[in-house]
Amino acid sequence: MASSSSSFTFFRRLLPLCSSKQRAKFSPFSVREGLGGAFRGFSSVSSPEQKISALKEEVRRLEDDSSVPDDEIEKIRREFDAAKQCFLKIPDALKRMPKMNPQGIYVNRNIRLDHIQVYGFDYDYTLAHYAANLQSLIYDLAKEYMVNEFRYPEVCMNFKYDPTFPIRGLYYDKRRGCLLKLDFFGSIELDGCFYGRRKLSVEEINEIYGTRHIGRDQARVLVGLMDFFCFSEACLIADMVQFFVDAKLDFDASYIYQDVRKAIQHVHISGVVHQKILLDPHRYIVKNEQMLFFLKMLKEKGKKLFLLTNSPYYFVDGGMRFMLEEYMGSSDSWRELFDVVIAKANKPDFYTSEHPFRCYDFEKDTLAFTKVDTFLPEKIYYHGCLKSFLQITKWHGPEVIYFGDHLFSDLRGPSKAGWRTAAIIHELENEIRTQNGDSYRFEQAKFHIIQELLGRLHSTVATSQNRAAYKTLMDELNDERRQARGIMKNMFNGSFGATFVTDTGQESAFSYHIHQYADVYTSKPENFLLYLPEAWLHAPYDIKIMPHHLKNGIRAVWGLPVC
Repeated sequence: MASSSSSFTFFRRLLPLCSSKQRAKFSPFSVREGLGGAFRGFSSVSSPEQKISALKEEVRRLEDDSSVPDDEIEKIRREFDAAKQCFLKIPDALKRMPKMNPQGIYVNRNIRLDHIQVYGFDYDYTLAHYAANLQSLIYDLAKEYMVNEFRYPEVCMNFKYDPTFPIRGLYYDKRRGCLLKLDFFGSIELDGCFYGRRKLSVEEINEIYGTRHIGRDQARVLVGLMDFFCFSEACLIADMVQFFVDAKLDFDASYIYQDVRKAIQHVHISGVVHQKILLDPHRYIVKNEQMLFFLKMLKEKGKKLFLLTNSPYYFVDGGMRFMLEEYMGSSDSWRELFDVVIAKANKPDFYTSEHPFRCYDFEKDTLAFTKVDTFLPEKIYYHGCLKSFLQITKWHGPEVIYFGDHLFSDLRGPSKAGWRTAAIIHELENEIRTQNGDSYRFEQAKFHIIQELLGRLHSTVATSQNRAAYKTLMDELNDERRQARGIMKNMFNGSFGATFVTDTGQESAFSYHIHQYADVYTSKPENFLLYLPEAWLHAPYDIKIMPHHLKNGIRAVWGLPVC
C-alpha cells in the first residue's frame, strides 16, 4: 500500500491542474488542518488507510469538477474575444514603439572599435554592390551552359529566373531533391519545403522525412546555399527538378545539384560573368560614394586596409574604377586606399592551405616566380594562404576585422583564426524596413497574443463536459494564428518567408550560422560611418532571437494585461 507521504506527492502533482484560487484552498496546510470544507469529512477520518482513501476520493472529485477548467477556458475565451475587438484597427501605440535602424550594426559579440587596427574586405557583394538583375544574368549563363555542355533538353532554355522564389540560407537535399528552410535547431519549416517549385504539405514532409527534425545522418546529404549568388543557384535547381517531375522522367537529385553547381562555378571561374558585367557596368554595378568616404576615413585614422577576394584583378579593378571614378581625382587610384591587395585567393582554402603568394603584373598579365616575403605598396598579389599572410604582415588576432558576405567561404576561416568578423547581408535593410512597418507589427502583435493564449489553453485540462468548448476555442486560435503567420510571411517572400526567422518566430538556420561566424552583421560596410571609430559595440544582454528583432511591448500595444 502506498505511504501517506507518497499520496501527498501524488496530490501536489495535480495542483497545477487547478486554478491558483483553488490551489490556495487545497494547499498541504489546509489538508493537514482539515480547513475550508473542501475535503469533506477529512478531519473525521482517523486511520492512515482511511485518510489515503478519502484523499484519493477528493482528487477524483476535483478531476470530475468541470468548473475548474471551465472557468479557465471561459477566461481565455473572454480575453480572445476582447483581443479580436482590438484587432479590428491598428492601435496608435504601434507608432510609438521603437524601430530598428535598417543601416544599423547588430552585435553578436562585443567589439571595441578602438582596438581594431586592420580592416579587411571581400569584394563581391561587400565592397561592390550589384543590381538585382545580376541574378538573372548568372541564371541565364548557367542554364545555357547546362544545355550546351551537359546536354540538358533544349526546352530548358525557356526557363526564366524568378526573383520572388528563393531566399538566402536554404538547404538542398541531394538525396530527395527538396529545397528546405530550416530553423535554428535544424527542424524543417513546415511552410518552407519545396520539391521543384511545388510546396510540400505537412503530410508529404512527414512521409518523406518521418520527422520535422533533421538528424545527423540526414544532414550529410544537405548542402547550404548561403552566399548572395545562391539565389540564381536555388532557383535553377528547383526549375530543373520541376522539369523532370513534369516530364515524368527518372532523375537523380544529386546529379542535378552537381550539374547546377558546376555550371554556376563555370560562370564565375571562366570569367564570362565578369566580362558581361564590365561590358555594361551601368546595368549591373551600383556606384557608391559612401564606400569611398568610409575607406578614406579609416586611412585618415591610421588604420591598415587589405582586400582579399576570389575574383581576378582585372574584374576588381574595372568595378572599383567604375564605382568610384566620379568621386576620386583623375590622378588617384583606388589601390592607394589599400595596404595589401590579394586577388584569386581561392577562399576558403586560403585559410587552411600553404599555397605561396605570387606577385601579379597586371600590365603583362603574368605571375612572378620570386618568393613573396613582403607586401609592397601598389603591387597586386595572387593566391597565397593565411599562414604566410600572418607571417608577412604580423597582423594577428582581434586587432583585425574582416568583412564578407559568405558565412562559410569568407568568415568561418577568419573566425577560427581569431580575427573579428563582420557579415554583410544586403537583404537585412529591406527585412528591417518590413519589420518596422505598422502592418507587420500589427500582425506580429496578434501572433504573439494568440500564441500566449494557446499556451495557456494547452496547459488547461479538458474534461468530458467542456471538451467541445475546448476544441472550438483551440481551432479558432489556431486559425487566427495561421492567418497572421501567412500574412507576415508574404510580406517577405511568398515561398520561404523571412531570411532570419521562421513563420513561428524561431531563428532560421541561416541566423544560427551568423551567430557562429559573425561578431557583427550589417547591410553594408559603409554603415560603420554612422559610428565613431572609437565606439564600443555591445551585444544586447537579453538576446532571444537576432539582435535586430523587436521582442517586447506586444501586449501593451492594445492595452491588454501583461501576463
